[in-house]
Amino acid sequence: MSKATTRILESGDESGLETFLMPHAESSMFLIGNMRTSGLVDNGQAYTGTYAAAFEDERIVGVVAHYWNQNLILQAPVHLDSLWRAAVEASQRQIAGLIGPNDQVSAVKEVLQIDESKIQFDELENLYSLRLKDLHVPAELSSGRLRGRRIAPHDLELLTQWRVAYSIEALGDKDTPHLWKRCRLSAERSLNERRTWILEDSGKPVACSSFNTAIKEAVQVGGVWTPPELRKRGYGRSVVAASLLDARCEGVEKSILFTGKSNLAAQKAYTALGFEKIGHYRLMRLRLPVDII
Repeated sequence: MSKATTRILESGDESGLETFLMPHAESSMFLIGNMRTSGLVDNGQAYTGTYAAAFEDERIVGVVAHYWNQNLILQAPVHLDSLWRAAVEASQRQIAGLIGPNDQVSAVKEVLQIDESKIQFDELENLYSLRLKDLHVPAELSSGRLRGRRIAPHDLELLTQWRVAYSIEALGDKDTPHLWKRCRLSAERSLNERRTWILEDSGKPVACSSFNTAIKEAVQVGGVWTPPELRKRGYGRSVVAASLLDARCEGVEKSILFTGKSNLAAQKAYTALGFEKIGHYRLMRLRLPVDII
């Protein structure tokens, strides 16, 4: 076996990275989607990052990316330690979160020796997959009683409110002006990218769902939100189904999502749509970014 080499990827390395990532697509959606959206040049703009890859016999065998939002995203079954260090050294960013397969997140977290009091969110998630041809469409949606649509400019205020509420409840964020600004920018980006849907019941918005990344082969569902007073009415599964019907019409064949192991209501909703559990995924966010440079 030849000795592994590690280097920072640059323009021209996209094909080799895709060759490595596509067999791991279910747990590499952020990496694939961000690379296709913004390439491999890190200019600090949304979706850009610094990619460190390990090569054996001129083939990529592992990669870690450090993104504009300070998240470290891992897909390195081998050479993990050298790769995340190389990515951070090259990006010169602090680390705000770890995302990837559970064993890899655990390994980096242990090396960083992060005190539990500094962790905002750390959850092992169930990873699900669905072939869109096998989507089970809720009767209320197929009958037309409920209507799903992509968001429009007039939805931005409501969507911002819902994203703030989602961030506080699901991710442990604090209600601050900074959070409202971040959620507003996120909502505007979703509008421009056409990645968020709203469900209406008798013309009233009752739930939303987004694709937190999308490639031509698959979409990854995220940010599903129903206000607490409107839950247990099937709105969540219906808005997800509405988004997936549109994706299927556009030629997408697969959907991926992850949800907390303790979130039984969400698991029930997703399995009702036809999603099948295929493994685990992990997300960890820090209260404040850490600097290891």
